[in-house]
Amino acid sequence: MVENSKTPQLDELESGPWPSFVTEIKKAAAKNDMSKDLLGVLERSYHDKIGHWKHGGIVGVKGYGGGVVGRYTDLPEEFPAVKEFHTMRIAAPSGWFYDTNALRTLCDIWERHGSGITNVHGSTGDLIFLGTTTEELQPTFDELAENGFDLGGSGSDLRSPSCCVGPGRCEFACYDTLDMCYDITQEFQDELHRPMWPYKSKIKMSGCANDCVAAAARADFSVIGTWRDSIQIDNEAVKKYIEDGMDVREVVVKKCPTRCLSLSEDGELSVEASECTRCMHCINMMPKAIKQGKEKGATILVGAKSTIVQSAFMSWVLVPFMKMEAPYDEFKELVNTIWDWWDENGKTRERLGETIYRIGMGRFLRAVGLEAVPQMVYRPRANPYVFWPQDQIFAEANGGEN
Repeated sequence: MVENSKTPQLDELESGPWPSFVTEIKKAAAKNDMSKDLLGVLERSYHDKIGHWKHGGIVGVKGYGGGVVGRYTDLPEEFPAVKEFHTMRIAAPSGWFYDTNALRTLCDIWERHGSGITNVHGSTGDLIFLGTTTEELQPTFDELAENGFDLGGSGSDLRSPSCCVGPGRCEFACYDTLDMCYDITQEFQDELHRPMWPYKSKIKMSGCANDCVAAAARADFSVIGTWRDSIQIDNEAVKKYIEDGMDVREVVVKKCPTRCLSLSEDGELSVEASECTRCMHCINMMPKAIKQGKEKGATILVGAKSTIVQSAFMSWVLVPFMKMEAPYDEFKELVNTIWDWWDENGKTRERLGETIYRIGMGRFLRAVGLEAVPQMVYRPRANPYVFWPQDQIFAEANGGEN
């Protein structure tokens, strides 16, 4: 264990009531010089109030352009064990389901070749190996491959697709997120491992509008489970909720964002299906009384990202409803078409949403062969990306004739 007196700034992060990453790094430092110097660099960073890490050079493994992130410290003489501190992204199973043998195998490999420090699971969706040298990258990858593991995405490529646990543990899943994530990952191996685009691209899949992987806030392609018909209401179960003390009118009906629900005096709940936005609120509140519709699939959204060239974007509806059944050909064809358009029109480090924002949703839709639909517009005149060509407006005004 590293002596506390050597890291007074970091020691403060162990003083609270919650588990601390500092404690875990100290455990690793007891048997690994790389982890020991990592503590030193972090302590200096807190003291100097600047980061002492830098990117520099291209590192990787044979045949892959992605999966490895090169990192170095700018204090190599003071902390020689972390003068190289590369990160490896390990492709995760769908829904992040591991057995204990798989986890032990991964940890053993990493202790032999790197710092032993992992991140399970970060926002990338991958399991992260934190800290190794250039000469250990290929041996690590070789041993991972021998045990059935692969690298995930990094750089200007398809980042590792990720999904919620879906039907593996959730009754709300409108499609098999686990199967789709696996299928998409296998289909796009070349795009995943060999950077070829203006910047990174992400596909994230959530089984319902609860969006447990936050796809709508982070992914270039968000696949959000939904249904096309009306919600199913069991009014006997509704009355049981009322008998048990739930104020259904206050916590369900009045909190419906489109006010599409109504509750009669005798406790009968009804819905105006055409006004329902399928937000899941009523189902979350009364899962024994309200279920999703029977015709299930997914809504496809595009363009979410964090701040890069432009500010952060939430995703926009592109296809309101698409059936999501293997082999997912309709989705794959759409994604490939959009990637081709983005690759041709996008600027360096410009995400898909930023390219659409710059060029315009109207031009984008015409280029990829999609019609503009009402779901793309939050409210009239509030969406600056959808425009109808003037000749089309005149034609419709004249009964279809120019």
